[in-house]
Amino acid sequence: MARRVAILGYGTTPFRARWIDKSYYELAFDAAKAALKDAGLSHDQIESAVYGIYNDLFQRQFMPDVYVHDYLGLGLKPSLRVTTGGATGGAAVHTGFAQIASGLYDIVLVLGVEKCSDAFDPQLKSSTPEVLKGIIYSADMTFEAPLGLTPAASYALPTVAHMEKYGSPTELQMAKVSVKNHKNAFDNPFAQRPERITVEDVLRSKKICHPFKFYDNCLYSEGASALILVSEKIAKKAKRPVAWITGVGASTDMAFTGNRPDYAEFGSSIAAGKAVYKMAKIRNPRKELDFAELHDAFTSAEILSYEAFGFCKPGEGGRLIDDGVTEMEGDLPVNPSGGLIGCGHAVGATGVMQMGEAALQVTRRAGKRQVKGAKRGLVQGIGGPATSWTFAFIVEGE
Repeated sequence: MARRVAILGYGTTPFRARWIDKSYYELAFDAAKAALKDAGLSHDQIESAVYGIYNDLFQRQFMPDVYVHDYLGLGLKPSLRVTTGGATGGAAVHTGFAQIASGLYDIVLVLGVEKCSDAFDPQLKSSTPEVLKGIIYSADMTFEAPLGLTPAASYALPTVAHMEKYGSPTELQMAKVSVKNHKNAFDNPFAQRPERITVEDVLRSKKICHPFKFYDNCLYSEGASALILVSEKIAKKAKRPVAWITGVGASTDMAFTGNRPDYAEFGSSIAAGKAVYKMAKIRNPRKELDFAELHDAFTSAEILSYEAFGFCKPGEGGRLIDDGVTEMEGDLPVNPSGGLIGCGHAVGATGVMQMGEAALQVTRRAGKRQVKGAKRGLVQGIGGPATSWTFAFIVEGE
């Protein structure tokens, strides 16, 4: 029987457009140090480390985890790196969870880090082209990438399919998600882009890829986040409440999108949602969850995820944002942290950050972004070619 797994410590750097003065392993050090301090442990007590680092081209270094591991002073202890696109942080948490639930270890460091903006194009005086090149290598390089499958396009295609099938989400509903998440980020001291914007600001911003405009997109970020996962034996020694991971779910969809039965939905999130709810014994997520941290790389992704995780019926996700259900004052707040749109998307660190935010919520340590009465939350990480991977978690307080 699987052992119970708790989040004992959480630490993160701020997410920024660029950390000029720190390397990726220095960012990792800062996050790990903060997580260990929060957990009340020392680095020599770590038994294993799992690293979420998405893209070698961002760091300009193959096998960057080896250098992180060394810089953290964990030489000769076991480590493992995972990379699953935008879901990399979630995959790292999933792996760390398995190491403890299986009885292999009692204390595991899960750390995500990404530093992409040093991949700079001096002629264009921008890092964006080089970052996008690095991401595009995640697409099929034989057929899809040469035809122009960019990150935005991989989310736009299911969005348009959903619009054609259900008439939603509308661009107005998507804009409301952006306004909400930018606003939520003001209460997150680690967020990259808190901003007071209006629906009109979103709708008038420059077009990126139909139906996305500038404010429908998250920004790529640099930063690191870390968790200390522990067994129940260690958690019981803690001097404060801990957050329990009571459900995990994972799914990988068909990479070639033409093989999917319905391109107007996030199939991997639907499957991962069923698994995570079964493990956590949740039957009515709309009523039994107090908040959710969803992977809003693009505004429509949040709305499609409302449906994938059973907050409403298929085609009705847009109504939740229209009715204020997912606002901080609503019945089911989504992305109190600001999400990827407001907080940022330091890819390998993002899912770890989301789990840390959930842990803060259920232990009532989220400060100004605290959801009143939060006891149980859902975390989702999606990524890979056309959102192939989903990792989902239920986090509960004591």
